Amino acid sequence: MNDPLERASGIVLVVDDVPENLSLLHDALDEAGYTVLVATRGEPALQRARQSLPDVILLDAVMPGMDGFEVARRLKADFATHHIPIVFMTGLTETEHVVAAFAAGGADYVTKPIRPAEVLARIGAHMRNARQMRQARTALDAFGQATVAVSVAGGKRVWQTALARKLIEDYFGDAAASGGNEKETPPRLLEWIGQAIACRREGREPVALLVADGRRRLLASFHHDQADDEEWLIVLREENDASAVESLIAAFRLTRREAEVLYWVTLGKTNKDIGDILGSSPRTVNKHLEHVFEKLGVETRTAAANLATGKMRGG
Repeated sequence: MNDPLERASGIVLVVDDVPENLSLLHDALDEAGYTVLVATRGEPALQRARQSLPDVILLDAVMPGMDGFEVARRLKADFATHHIPIVFMTGLTETEHVVAAFAAGGADYVTKPIRPAEVLARIGAHMRNARQMRQARTALDAFGQATVAVSVAGGKRVWQTALARKLIEDYFGDAAASGGNEKETPPRLLEWIGQAIACRREGREPVALLVADGRRRLLASFHHDQADDEEWLIVLREENDASAVESLIAAFRLTRREAEVLYWVTLGKTNKDIGDILGSSPRTVNKHLEHVFEKLGVETRTAAANLATGKMRGG
């Protein structure tokens, strides 16, 4: 364990107010090669978790003062620590306490008296899962993907890539839109998610959300492989007028003016609006639209806009 990167990927925080339990777990984990941090109360546990970002937290459910359930809730409410798997340790096996552990954000639990071999096995499994998730998110960041996962249950952001966070701040005014809580999903984005989910339930493909900021545009769409029932995976993509028009030219073999007309149709502009933007008459715009409809094989503005939006978002 001389490589600092390896040591950093094997940090376990043990939180228990009983010295004998701490000693037993520390020795077992240390012998297995983990870096072990300890805390005997809730507040120090929260501080160490935020400072060191352990890979797994072993958390006693029943402690004086702040109990383990409250510690877990605070960890899950903090964007810096919400992703860390929590394994509860408890001598209480009644159903309501097990339910409370999972409701507070626990990923697993072990019962007392502690059996080190069982604890090591469970920690190893959660460590591997956490590492795979971290690698996947790092890969998304490395490729410049703007992806955000939103909880189905609470509508909060569960995780996001660095680029997604920046785009949300740029287009939605993150702090202003969410009351300063970076886990909250901006209301406009959350409203669109609800509408898109309703479309899917009706068997219709949801239209991407378009947010304009000057000559820049942000498109939000569902990830094409939406398999997780607990999280909505949203892909954000930024583009400007010129790049959008180029994509429409390439996708549908349109002339530049036809692509420009279609692009402004996707943004909800009327023929008069588009004529004013492009310096043409509404009649000329309508003529271009007729050619667009023919090339796309559609009969309405809505159908053309849906097809165009799908191409602009990479569909």
